[in-house]
Amino acid sequence: MAALAGLRADGAAAKSPADVHDFYLDTLALIERLHRLLLDVIKDEFERLGEPEVNPVQALLLFNVGSQEVTAGELRSRGYYQGSNVSYNLKKLVESGHMHHERSAADRRSVRVSLTEKGHAVRRRVAELVRRHAEGMTQSGAADATSLADANAQLRRIERYWAERIRYIY
Repeated sequence: MAALAGLRADGAAAKSPADVHDFYLDTLALIERLHRLLLDVIKDEFERLGEPEVNPVQALLLFNVGSQEVTAGELRSRGYYQGSNVSYNLKKLVESGHMHHERSAADRRSVRVSLTEKGHAVRRRVAELVRRHAEGMTQSGAADATSLADANAQLRRIERYWAERIRYIY
């Protein structure tokens, strides 16, 4: 990724603000497409395994909770659950027996959630999917640790830039 940072689609060096603008728009579209594709990959995996009880967003929620006890607000800030209502999905996961929930003694409005054994089983399936994909990307040459680290570093810089803009506005 670092090697491509200064190149336009035609291979020429990106010099103008218009080039940066075009790359930025491509990056935004790619991030959105990748997230949708991730949800599709998870959906396909769970259909293949015969796991109809959870949808891809719920599987990601379970994966991101892991072995911790968290609030809905913490989950929203950790992950982006495209087009979904985190509170609704948490409620469904509690109803289906994938999560425990407990009201905070200090703040009755706050609910802390954690995984049940059923939730941990789903989390393990998603973790195994991630492991297989990481291995497959390495074997196929689609990505390696260095290229993923470079991509992550750039995305974190964009994340920081956006966060600073939000703080600046308010």
